[in-house]
Amino acid sequence: MKNASEWHGFKVMPAGLEPAVPVQLNDSDWQLRLTPFQFKVLRQEATEPACSGAFWREHRAGTYYSAATGQPLFSSEAKFESGTGWPSFYQPVSQDAVILRWDNSFGMSRIEVLDSSSASHLGHIFDDASGTPTGLRFCMNSESLLFVATGDPEPELVRQYRQAHSA
Repeated sequence: MKNASEWHGFKVMPAGLEPAVPVQLNDSDWQLRLTPFQFKVLRQEATEPACSGAFWREHRAGTYYSAATGQPLFSSEAKFESGTGWPSFYQPVSQDAVILRWDNSFGMSRIEVLDSSSASHLGHIFDDASGTPTGLRFCMNSESLLFVATGDPEPELVRQYRQAHSA
C-alpha cells in the first residue's frame, strides 16, 4: 500500500515529490499573505492542536476554501463529527481540488492532503470513517481553511481565485 499510485480512487504521489501547481510563491510572499500560524501549517506542514481550531465545531451551511489561495475545497454537506478535534470531511468538492501525497514523517506512514492550486498543506486523510458515504476522513487544520457561510459575501481571496479560474 505504501507505494500504491491509487488509494480509494484517489491518485497518491510518492513522499517528497513536489507537485506542479499554478500558484507558486516564495516564502517571503507567503509570509505576507498568511498569518504566522497559517504559514506554519500551510507552508511548513505544522498541525494545530486538537480542539483548538475555529472550524472543528462549525455547523453552518457553507463552503470551505483554501486559506492560501481561495480555492474551493469542501462543502459543509460533507462535514461530519469525527470526534478527533479537527474539522473532518468525507470528500472534497471534487477530486481535482486536492492532491494526496505519502507522508512518512514522525515515524508514521500516512497520506497528506494538499490544495491543488498551491500544494499547501491542509491535513491528512484516513480510511477510518465508518458510517460516512465514502469511509474516508479528510482531517483538516482550521488554519488551512477559510469558511464562508451560505449567503455571506465571499472574501477578496475567494473572489480573486474565482476570477482567475472561471472559464
